[in-house]
Amino acid sequence: MPELPDITIYIEALEQRIVGHTLHRIRIANPFLVRSVDPPIAGAAGRRVTAIQRIGKRIAIGFDNDLWIVIHLMIAGRFRWLAAGAKIPGKLGLAAFDFDNGSLILTEAGSTRRASLNVVKGEAALREIDRGGLEPLKCSPDEFSTRLTSENHTLKRALTDPTLFSGIGNAYSDEILHRARLSPLKLTSRLTAAEVARLFGATRETLVDWIARLRADTGNDFPAKVTAFRERMAVHGQYGKPCPVCSTPVQRIRYASNETNYCPRCQTEGRLLADRALSRLLKQDWPRSIDEL
Repeated sequence: MPELPDITIYIEALEQRIVGHTLHRIRIANPFLVRSVDPPIAGAAGRRVTAIQRIGKRIAIGFDNDLWIVIHLMIAGRFRWLAAGAKIPGKLGLAAFDFDNGSLILTEAGSTRRASLNVVKGEAALREIDRGGLEPLKCSPDEFSTRLTSENHTLKRALTDPTLFSGIGNAYSDEILHRARLSPLKLTSRLTAAEVARLFGATRETLVDWIARLRADTGNDFPAKVTAFRERMAVHGQYGKPCPVCSTPVQRIRYASNETNYCPRCQTEGRLLADRALSRLLKQDWPRSIDEL
């Protein structure tokens, strides 16, 4: 799922291309995409784009009649910028937004349709969509600490909870925790002041670093390789590969369709965290440390 750095790059690319331009036509290829009926999406046609905002992991496109189209890409939704009037891809295409200078195409890979589009009127209605998460690049150390410790969760859950922090998901939480040298399963109530400060710094550094990397990769082009798995990531999606800091094989915890990746030497003092599926299968044979493994 695109997270704060990826959404930031999308927004910057869209600002360059559609702010100040008029949306001439909207083509909806899959009706399920539109999750609201009032106000109607047709009200955006013929209107000029005035602003684009990030709301958590959503992208909100504002028009001069105070109408907002809010798109959540979910896991597999992606944008393409093509020539004006370009055909919507048959299997992947969800919608097209036609401007005089090009068409913004919304696609979604796979058979499960999760991407969504909502239309709202006014700034107040737009704010109701916001889950209330703290902006990690705009908050102070004290604000970060207060929000982090407001509920007793594991660090992984706290960072990815949209009501606590805005825009952080599965991928970048792994990277943040690796940089902070903290276990994803450590409880927020058991953090020392030094660990909270370290996590605050790692959060800002990781997000700023990846925004800069993605900007450099994209240049003036439209983002074409938005993915949760990047080769330069330290641990996320790197199971079995050497940690870039200590060369220990990266480990994982799998649950449902997600997984948490971590380095046992850098983050858990050599301890292996129990994988719900594999550890139950192996029981007493499950290795307790990286040395046993």
